[in-house]
Amino acid sequence: MDVRTSLDNHLQDAGTGWSMGTFGAIAEFHRDAEEPLLSEASDGLQCATSRGAIRLNLPDDVVPVAHETLSANPRRWGYGIALCLSEDRAAMAGRRVITEVGPDKAAVREEDRDAILFDMGLSVLGAACRQVEFCVRTADPELIGVLRAAQGQSVFNPACAAMKAILEAHPNRVALTRLGRVEVYQPIGGPTTGGVSPAGPHTHVLPDLLASGRTHSANVPIPEGLVPCAWAYPANPASTAMGRDKPFDPSSYQAFEQVLEAWGVSALVATKKRVRDAIAARENPSAFEEPAGRFERAAVRIELRQLAHKAQTASEQSLIEAWRSVFDKGAVSEDPVEAQHRKAT
Repeated sequence: MDVRTSLDNHLQDAGTGWSMGTFGAIAEFHRDAEEPLLSEASDGLQCATSRGAIRLNLPDDVVPVAHETLSANPRRWGYGIALCLSEDRAAMAGRRVITEVGPDKAAVREEDRDAILFDMGLSVLGAACRQVEFCVRTADPELIGVLRAAQGQSVFNPACAAMKAILEAHPNRVALTRLGRVEVYQPIGGPTTGGVSPAGPHTHVLPDLLASGRTHSANVPIPEGLVPCAWAYPANPASTAMGRDKPFDPSSYQAFEQVLEAWGVSALVATKKRVRDAIAARENPSAFEEPAGRFERAAVRIELRQLAHKAQTASEQSLIEAWRSVFDKGAVSEDPVEAQHRKAT
């Protein structure tokens, strides 16, 4: 499966969401199917609307990692494609204080290319921000003055005026990685919005998660030595983009199965196949040896949830539920990013 062609197809599909950032600081790009695209930004590996934009750069050493994750909702699972680089290749500036970067000449929209970028210096909270420069961008003289006066300070310092000014002014946010950028033009979810992020492109900065030092959720099976720099989230067959249940969509399911076969972790793909084959042979769950690894155990549970949606007869459903009573009966620890995202939106 060709990486560039596949990702270009996903950019053309409004059902695919995107993000760039790190564990605790992300910029997300989403668009509606009927939402007009900006003509100047619709060519190549980029997409822009009046609410936000994404541009992808794909070096030869990018590694796509397709993955699935458990949901706390027993009818669902999550999935996505993490676009990764080696740890040394993924590293960005790692700034720890507010820093003026200069005019954003690489901005997606021409009108933004004279506006000033300021790196927020989120690496002050740990190594988690090594693969992203999380910036604000503004042409507002008043906000520029506040940010210039705050240079060299931590944005999290209570005495620093920058964060309050940012939350009041709602400048563009720009997440920069070695694989491109996501730009968000909508307001920041915070005190002036009732704490609610707008639908569509938005950002989250969560200091508690940043302080963990992780580059990604521990629930996502990223191979050792790789760092995710961008993420694609194709349409989920069992839930909407807003996290609500929907009728099972076989076409979305089958499309991602092909991606998983090409770019998934081979041991997890093999585990899922072992479950499918056992169910097809109508084996009793007591005859199945549960894997030792946590990701493999999650793969068993995810496969059983998917089979439950696909079951055609009452007999099939009964057998699958018997398996789930053994292997998919415990509570699931919700991903902290997913939980914070749901609360904020």
